[in-house]
Amino acid sequence: MFPVNYFQRLRSTIGIGTTLARSRVARQQTSSTTAKARPSACWTGLIVTSGIVGYTFGTRRSVFQSLFPVPDDSEPQYGSPKEFQLAINELKHSFESEDIVSTDPEDLRIHGFSENDYHPGAPHSVVVYPRSTEDVVKIVKVATKYRMPVTPFSGGTSLEGNYRGVGGICVDMSAMDKILAIHEADSDLVCQPGVGWMDINETLQKKGKTSLLPFNAISPGATIGGMMSTGCSGTNAVRYGTAKGEWFLNATVVLPSGEVIKTRQRARKSSAGFDTTKLFIGAEGTLGIITEVTIRLAPVLPTTVAIVQFPDVKRATEAVIDVMNRGVGIQCVELCDSEFMRSTNLYGASERTYPEQDSLFFKFQGPTPTALAETAQIVKDVVKQHGGTGFELARTEREARDLWADRKNALYSGLALVEGSRGWSTDVCVPVSNLPELVYETKKDLAELGLVSTIVGHVGDGNFHALLLFRNDEELAIAREAVHRMVERAIKLDGTCTGEHGVGIGKREYLYEELGEGTVELMRVVKRAIDPLGLFNPGKLYPDKKTRITKH
Repeated sequence: MFPVNYFQRLRSTIGIGTTLARSRVARQQTSSTTAKARPSACWTGLIVTSGIVGYTFGTRRSVFQSLFPVPDDSEPQYGSPKEFQLAINELKHSFESEDIVSTDPEDLRIHGFSENDYHPGAPHSVVVYPRSTEDVVKIVKVATKYRMPVTPFSGGTSLEGNYRGVGGICVDMSAMDKILAIHEADSDLVCQPGVGWMDINETLQKKGKTSLLPFNAISPGATIGGMMSTGCSGTNAVRYGTAKGEWFLNATVVLPSGEVIKTRQRARKSSAGFDTTKLFIGAEGTLGIITEVTIRLAPVLPTTVAIVQFPDVKRATEAVIDVMNRGVGIQCVELCDSEFMRSTNLYGASERTYPEQDSLFFKFQGPTPTALAETAQIVKDVVKQHGGTGFELARTEREARDLWADRKNALYSGLALVEGSRGWSTDVCVPVSNLPELVYETKKDLAELGLVSTIVGHVGDGNFHALLLFRNDEELAIAREAVHRMVERAIKLDGTCTGEHGVGIGKREYLYEELGEGTVELMRVVKRAIDPLGLFNPGKLYPDKKTRITKH
């Protein structure tokens, strides 16, 4: 298939790239001052050749071992406590403003732990609040000099331990929260990573712009940097896709070497090489720190909301598949199980009392009121054929907002089911046709385990969320086991361990089973090439060998 000398040249190229990477590590570990940022040609070549081999040879680990002479996995060699203190002192000396570098114990704790998940963590050693890309470069160079881990922090809304502390530098991007430019004629904007997606939409509305951010997140507090880093999405994914789509046109990134790159220009499309922007989408801060992005916008269109009940999840899902195949204007379609509807009634925030049945919330979108009415009628006719009853279309904009607010209150209403409970929120995703089996088997499993849970799904794209309620450590352990079973079930149904929450700590053990060894090893090659010291967000995304699950 390939001439013999092809493999000789390939091995030679990879060997040269690896030697350069190794020598750079050695220089950085022994140098007392940070080296000047160097061109990244060596790791770029390594990534390109990695892609060729990964694509050609799939999941054969032995091929990677023979063709990639990279170091075996080992714990990163971090600096000593004394070196960490020297790094903190240098950071304080590097920034004149007193509020940029913090060692306040409560600040360290807040940034190192999370109330949103139940994964392990530790306080950071220092929290730094950069104001610019240049500030981030300073931080990274200090971190490299003293071999100190770096954990980016964005909106603090992650659910899988994505920013949990490891005792290093936390880079809080909240001060970099500016919209830098709005190009209305091009339908895009340039912003810093600390700005919230809801803040962007509110700003555009106040300025009277005709476009909005198309993709969204479930959490109203999510920021652009975190959304890009986790490849997240929300209810709008049915119509507009996710953060891993074409919405991010480019990104400015500070690499672990301290070098600043911009992944591409602002043109709407480009065939100039492979898409380096996507290299950082979903990388969870393990390859670089995002300091600026350009995002496409979508036109503002009228919307309205409807709700309908079904005898069971299977019929509801079949109705959605039928509706989506009609090509009508659906912006969102959400499956809410009977327990969710019961929790909404118990919570008492809604002005209405809902039938406690498996239900679908539709958000229709169209250019005119006539188009919305036509979509609503088509959907009404389709769902009726699948056993849908009680179809109700919002009569006013206020009623539509109230209906959708009841759906968005999923977390707080769900907690109303068990007094004094906490909730473990998790998600998986499968092909839409497999969603009924996933929901049915999960609900049966939860009943056998004695756990109360609400289930909400972005049913239009097969994304499935569960809020598992528990009151003590014993029930927490049961919830943890339930999540494991749910993930295993999703993967067996040709799905994923995480639809939109990211990998972080909570889901990394499943990547070998889901993606296969070849893909995971290719990810490792990229990580080693870009971050040879292993400083950027360590312990996240990439699974440990010892926790690997053998695929059935």
